[in-house]
Amino acid sequence: MTKQEVVSEIAMKTGVDKQDALKCVEAFMEVVKGSLVSGENVYLRGFGSFILKKRAQKTARNISKNTTLVVPEHNIPAFKPAKVFMQGVKE
Repeated sequence: MTKQEVVSEIAMKTGVDKQDALKCVEAFMEVVKGSLVSGENVYLRGFGSFILKKRAQKTARNISKNTTLVVPEHNIPAFKPAKVFMQGVKE
């Protein structure tokens, strides 16, 4: 399902026009991105959590140049679904 299909579903189910639904979806995504950039997790009860996972520093290899380099510690965004959500998907 694409973003446009999500917007169409929301517009159909709520009765608002597609431009307003698109603005809501994009605003939601901006809020989640902004929150993760500032280091805050987003918890949506019954759906899941958008969290930051910390990756430790590691040594990597560039096989084309046959050299090693150090990849510093960094954060990556992740989604952890809620138990209720996972149960619904499994059934």
